[in-house]
Amino acid sequence: MMAVMSTTSAPRWLSSSQQRVWRAWLDAVARIDTHLDTVLRPFGLDLGKYEILVRLSEEPERQMRMSDLADAVRQSRSRLTHTVARMEKEGLLTRQPCPDDRRGVVASLTDTGFALLETAAPAHVESVREVLVDVVEPADFEALGRAMHAVNKVAN
Repeated sequence: MMAVMSTTSAPRWLSSSQQRVWRAWLDAVARIDTHLDTVLRPFGLDLGKYEILVRLSEEPERQMRMSDLADAVRQSRSRLTHTVARMEKEGLLTRQPCPDDRRGVVASLTDTGFALLETAAPAHVESVREVLVDVVEPADFEALGRAMHAVNKVAN
């Protein structure tokens, strides 16, 4: 449940140290995303497309309803539709009507898409290590995980 900001009380400004942490987090996320996209680019992927391939690969029969996929990859339904259309033209996945809901559409990972994922995954995992896992002390990495789990609980 998201907290609603009250318009009647004064803002609770961040302290200097909180502001430094917040801005460091924003800068780090941007650097991480850029690094991961750069490493995936030679495979014809970006982080958004890679995440779609990963999520589909983890599902039974390598398929998901588009609405569920949009939620899983944190994309709007409109953005996902455009991305999936491009990926479909590349032969990485297919779309077909949902068998139990006429309005629904199911995205399925093709063998070509799965093969691309298998090819790109080692470089991606190494890039995650380079940009985050290996540069952060293990205790700090665990603390980061706890912090992100807390954020995700509030955001849901």
